[in-house]
Amino acid sequence: MRMSTRGRYGLRVMMELAANYGHGPMPVDVIAKNQGISRKYIHLLVTGLRSAGLVRTVRGPNGGYELAKKPSAITALDVVSVLEGWTGPVECVVDVDSCPRAGRCAARDLWRDVASAVDGVLSAHSLARLSDSLRAKQEEPPDYCI
Repeated sequence: MRMSTRGRYGLRVMMELAANYGHGPMPVDVIAKNQGISRKYIHLLVTGLRSAGLVRTVRGPNGGYELAKKPSAITALDVVSVLEGWTGPVECVVDVDSCPRAGRCAARDLWRDVASAVDGVLSAHSLARLSDSLRAKQEEPPDYCI
């Protein structure tokens, strides 16, 4: 499975919102600057995330975006599923009718296992966990060894 920029950038935006959780909405300009993603693309990503109930929009001078749920209640799978659709490597894993050989194909079993593994890893990582990991990486002292 190859993750598109929708999934990768969307997860980065959600991690940014998770890191700011409880401090009010984040202006899109701040998210764009911190993540190196255009404002226009962030708005596009958030449209789907908002429809899925993962992000809330706050209007006004102190407005912006914020998580609609606690970071511990949103997984990477939630985000990726909204932005990418299904996470399977081949269509027959999701839609058995897409391939006339699906019922007797041994490779389909492999692809189903791959899809299950990907979903398992993505669902094991909440935004809280990813945010903690990000914070720890930012706090690591520089390595001055040659």
